[in-house]
Amino acid sequence: MDYNLILDVDSYKASHWLQYPPQTTGLYAYVESRGGKYPETVFFGLQYILKRYLSQPVQAWMVEEAAEVFALHGVPFNVVGWRYIVDELQGQLPIRIKAVPEGLVVPVHNVLITVESTDPQTFWLVSWLETLLMRVWYPITVATQSWQLKQLIYQSLQGTADNPDAEVGFKLHDFGARGVSSCESSGIGGLAHLVNFCGTDTVQALVFGRNYYHAPMAAYSIPAAEHSTITAWGEAQEVGAYRNMLNQFARPGAVVAVVSDSYDLWNAIDHLWGEQLRQQVLDSGATVVIRPDSGNPVEVVTMALQKLETHFGSTVNQKGYRVLNSVRLIQGDGVNPDSIAAILAKTETLGFSTSNLAFGMGGALLQKLNRDTQKFAMKCSEVTVAGQAQGISKKPITDLSKTSKQGRLALVKTETGYQTTPPTSDDLLEIVYENGQLRRDESLEMIRNRAWVMRNTWNAEG
Repeated sequence: MDYNLILDVDSYKASHWLQYPPQTTGLYAYVESRGGKYPETVFFGLQYILKRYLSQPVQAWMVEEAAEVFALHGVPFNVVGWRYIVDELQGQLPIRIKAVPEGLVVPVHNVLITVESTDPQTFWLVSWLETLLMRVWYPITVATQSWQLKQLIYQSLQGTADNPDAEVGFKLHDFGARGVSSCESSGIGGLAHLVNFCGTDTVQALVFGRNYYHAPMAAYSIPAAEHSTITAWGEAQEVGAYRNMLNQFARPGAVVAVVSDSYDLWNAIDHLWGEQLRQQVLDSGATVVIRPDSGNPVEVVTMALQKLETHFGSTVNQKGYRVLNSVRLIQGDGVNPDSIAAILAKTETLGFSTSNLAFGMGGALLQKLNRDTQKFAMKCSEVTVAGQAQGISKKPITDLSKTSKQGRLALVKTETGYQTTPPTSDDLLEIVYENGQLRRDESLEMIRNRAWVMRNTWNAEG
């Protein structure tokens, strides 16, 4: 079924064109994070929305379909207004959208996007697009949490690893494709994570990177086992399953991951990996990554590192922390911001370098969040009536945290950080879309660099 932009809206929006004051000719709105879990957000994902949904002209069939739907739905519909867009504007949306550069890390309570009408006959279109544009909360929130976790892991690497910059990009692997609500969610959410990291098993993120962000290959993965490829051999041949993984994939310089708790993780580490397969692992020249998949994450990681060190030994690095020989560990079960922090703190206390660890994060990375995680909102801040522009805002006495901003807005960088101000010449908001045309088109590489440059700007713990 073809996408109909007109129907990508909340029902009540269809009647709003009748609710504004007479002689209204202009609306201006903005998007911000009004607070939330983290004190700043990583802006990302608007380019996808603009390319995917706003780069095609509105067509006559869309108006006809919308008219039928809203008539049956019981809501008035502005047929004349939409036909004007099709007939007089060739279907190009008379809208100007400005936004901060993607990858920019901006404190909450600041303007990120502005939307304004460019045709007095279609001022109501600004509000109509709120439903679609507000979905930018999702990639921003995923990118924000991922960025915060990168700061946490990077801080640990700085204290315990010899080359933190080279390692950090592969320390949080995306396992979230099966835990999200849709294929589209896995694509844009997975790509939002890749603003910060270079490892993923979410293939749709790679597709979205290629299609929307000029990234021929946005991230990488390795051969890895799942439980079925181990249990298919039967418990009596568990060692045979592991040996097959080595025979198939273990080459000098290669990395292979093997889930090892299908039956008894401690037996697998102590006797299968640590005794029967130990010499093959060492002789292969590969790095074998053991993956636990059950139990208390902190306890399991701690015990597994100690057992692996007993069998494979370790080397003390330049920071004075121990790095396992030939083996590593990836924790992919029960991983969330709290468990990552707890694991890092515990392993550091025991003298293990974070070089030994990687994390795999699934639903908690791409799905366990919502619009209120960072309290995103889009609000109208200026209306033009009878030729006079005036600032407007809401200020509900029952919840002053929902107070909105007034007038036209800009984002500027000051000596103390970023600040929302009235319009100014050094505004960081750039025109990204105007009258149906995309005006800014950046690569994932540019966005990654922008986000990484800001790693020392904020306190990673918030």
